[in-house]
Amino acid sequence: MLSPKRVKFRKVQRGRMSGDATRGNTVIFGEYGLVAMDRMWITNRQIEAARVAMNRHVKRGGKLWIRIFPDKPFSKKPAETRMGKGKGAPESWVAVVKPGTVMFELGGIDRNLAEEAMVLAGSKLPIRTRFVARSDFELGL
Repeated sequence: MLSPKRVKFRKVQRGRMSGDATRGNTVIFGEYGLVAMDRMWITNRQIEAARVAMNRHVKRGGKLWIRIFPDKPFSKKPAETRMGKGKGAPESWVAVVKPGTVMFELGGIDRNLAEEAMVLAGSKLPIRTRFVARSDFELGL
């Protein structure tokens, strides 16, 4: 699973997810991308499930880039615990995803295969996603 090697703070506050993505919102590395349509925390397990699904579908052809990284610790208190007594222990790692964020990119394969792989990966994620091509961004769509 993806997780940072070191972090400055062990626990962080929840933060806000308002607005659209201003960074990481264009296809840069590959020819095709999977774009988020909703805002949500994506866990390291969900990213890994999507990656495995894509790699298996393209039969390890082409190249895959993961554009999001789970660098935010998500804490949780144990079940049936009374209020108070501080913040819970870190449970897992999440990546903050806003609408417009390019989460995955594929290159070196044909469009139909890339679209099938991206749709399969999108089904592993808890948000609505959209398949895009780099040519769409160059045309200004």
